[in-house]
Amino acid sequence: MAILVDDSSRAIVQGITGTVGRNVAGLMVEGVTTVVGGVTPGRGGQEVHGLPVFNSCHEAVAETGADCSFMAVPAPFAMEACLEAVDAGIKTITVYTEEIPIADGITMAAYARARGSVVLGTNAAGCVSVDMTNISDLNDRYLMRGPVGVVAKSGAITYEVAESLRKSGLGVSTVVCLGGDPVLATYHRDILERFEADAETELVVMLGEIGGRSELAASKFVATMKTPVVSLILGRAAVPGKRMGHAGALLGEDDENWESKTEALRGAGAVIAGNILEIGEKARQTMEKR
Repeated sequence: MAILVDDSSRAIVQGITGTVGRNVAGLMVEGVTTVVGGVTPGRGGQEVHGLPVFNSCHEAVAETGADCSFMAVPAPFAMEACLEAVDAGIKTITVYTEEIPIADGITMAAYARARGSVVLGTNAAGCVSVDMTNISDLNDRYLMRGPVGVVAKSGAITYEVAESLRKSGLGVSTVVCLGGDPVLATYHRDILERFEADAETELVVMLGEIGGRSELAASKFVATMKTPVVSLILGRAAVPGKRMGHAGALLGEDDENWESKTEALRGAGAVIAGNILEIGEKARQTMEKR
């Protein structure tokens, strides 16, 4: 049906009184998400878009039963805000904030994993289970419900994937964007495992890029999956030593390049798309062969 968030999820926005938080909360209110409030320390008792503002995640969870969060907190305070959300019992957290120090990101990732929460980020667009719950900056109107799960580092590129799938008569179950920073709290394999266990996700589109080892680790799991995978690695023409957009899209070890990741996934049984525009047709053809 969906992973990470579904139609029973209850969302809050951390940093709701800031510009980004306020804008995202407005989109949530207009969409399908059950958004129950927001958090800004010292602003408790206020309202944003008719939503109550709480001083802490502990208060928000106690009052509303919130279980997921979109976090738009300034970088210097992001780690504390994330740890507070985990301690309060929030199970899925989108860390949208950019330029969080790497050491803080490592702490957030380890803390969340140890306590059973899923953190997307840092610098993540977030996740959306279509027609259910959206804790991302993706716009619901461009997503069509269907049987294809999507996992990517980038948020913007998933719009192109969703459109390619739609043109092939396919929609998506859940879109998960992991973030573009060098250190992530959740990796491709973590999400592939969840899609594999979801009976209503019939195919997964896995998008990767140069830099880091998330895609290489994921390829080992792809080889064991019953759910088919269509994959595309971005950065084929990347120049060594040059960062390609994301902070993490920088060639490090020799095998963190386009060729090594693509061949690892091909060898694991993934169907490789040549470009974004091919993904929908590759997905349709793959599902017809099942």
